Amino acid sequence: MSISRPAPATHASSIFERLRGDILDGRLPPGGRLQIKALMESYGIGQTPLREALNRLSAEGLVLSEDQRGFAVPGISAGELTELTRTRCWLEERGLRESMAVVTEEWEEALLLAGHRLARTPRVPEGELGAAWEVRHREFHRLLISRCGSRWLIGFCEQMTDRHQRYRRLAARRAFPERDVGGEHAAILEAVLARDVEKAVALLTAHYQRTAAVILEDETLFGTARQG
Repeated sequence: MSISRPAPATHASSIFERLRGDILDGRLPPGGRLQIKALMESYGIGQTPLREALNRLSAEGLVLSEDQRGFAVPGISAGELTELTRTRCWLEERGLRESMAVVTEEWEEALLLAGHRLARTPRVPEGELGAAWEVRHREFHRLLISRCGSRWLIGFCEQMTDRHQRYRRLAARRAFPERDVGGEHAAILEAVLARDVEKAVALLTAHYQRTAAVILEDETLFGTARQG
């Protein structure tokens, strides 16, 4: 195992973020064992902060802690992706409806700015530009449900986003889809700003379902990873 990273981490919170990013972006592959010694060498970290970070990731469901076998990256499956997508649509539909029920000019302005920034960021599967797009993409979607009034719902949506991102990034590494994702985001934003709740919800749901459909077409992705 060899992960090329910048300066070595010095504490658990730093290694937590780096490990989390490598899992979500697929650099640590689904089903792969997380050997303590190899990770210590790759990340330049001591055993104690590394174990603390792995335990935190285990609590979030991004790492499996197996009795007598150590740690592993969770596997993937078409069934899990389908369930994740369905659950995410349920949660974010409610979050968007509740947010639009208490719409404010400040929220609309923040959404407009987030949408503008996202549209101006190139969508590429790798590198710093790819990372920048992921950050702005997450900001846009988080803002859509940010006024729902439930930190629990927002927290659950964040978990769904993490797991969905892992599938999306793995698929992007094999075949970057030809799709007008920018147009989909623009349409969602337009419907929200027009305060058309039903249209906004329908477009958001279709957006997530379309992403899942593209990923599910990648037979190689599910054929090479350990099913989870």
